[in-house]
Amino acid sequence: MIYAISSGAIVGIGVAAAVVFGALVVVVTARRSDVRGAGALSRETKSRDRATAVVGAAAVSGREVERAARSTEIAVASDNAPVEWTPPDAEQIGVSRRHFLNVSAITLMTASLGGFGAAVLAFLWPSGTGGFGGKVPIGKVDDVLATIKQGKGFGYFPNARAWVTEYPAGSLPKARLVYPQAVLNGMERGLAVLWQKCPHLGCRVPQCESSQWFECPCHGSQYNRVGEKKGGPAPRGMDRFGVEISGDNVVVNTGLQLNGPAIGVNTTGQEAEGPHCISSGGGGH
Repeated sequence: MIYAISSGAIVGIGVAAAVVFGALVVVVTARRSDVRGAGALSRETKSRDRATAVVGAAAVSGREVERAARSTEIAVASDNAPVEWTPPDAEQIGVSRRHFLNVSAITLMTASLGGFGAAVLAFLWPSGTGGFGGKVPIGKVDDVLATIKQGKGFGYFPNARAWVTEYPAGSLPKARLVYPQAVLNGMERGLAVLWQKCPHLGCRVPQCESSQWFECPCHGSQYNRVGEKKGGPAPRGMDRFGVEISGDNVVVNTGLQLNGPAIGVNTTGQEAEGPHCISSGGGGH
């Protein structure tokens, strides 16, 4: 007897077969992945191992490996003794990049400040000879007197920053009561050596040819031809340099700066010989 199978039954059987086939594929794939995850080698890996095997090397079976592992033979120690462990230097391993940069910056700053300080000291420290701050030769006595005459009573020597005027021999007895020997060394040879700077506020004091005095343009301080104060706000006469005369050679010791004479000292008695260039107490020409 022949049974007729409906189309619905056929479709149901096909769906069931497809489900069973899909389940088999999933199970097989999962098992293969689990095996590989447990350490199994793939077919490609086995092929590469066989291709790179050393030609002529004897194959070692798994049983031989197991027997070697169960061996009771004592292994002989190597002749190479272990090297004693030495702990690293904590300072070496503790230097970070930031620490290195900080130390470098401090070192460079210290070196820069030290160099700047040394340069300042070298600039301010009086030199032994040659330039200002040391002993400055200005020529022979006769040559210095000729320079004063050429300057109409005033000689200026820029290397020593000094004015030099002629000191009258008749005034020496009074001068010896006022001035130290370092200043008298020049006066006794007819020379008064004066620092160009006004003792009031440090302006450079020019000469006035008409009055034959020194007259400061800043605040009107006035001094006679040998630098003794005659007027204005200055606290004393013009300051002096020490003078050394060896033979006829005049040397101005600019490292030896001496205060000028007190107010009221007037060893020469010189009064103004003409109109003033600057009025006493300030003002201009």
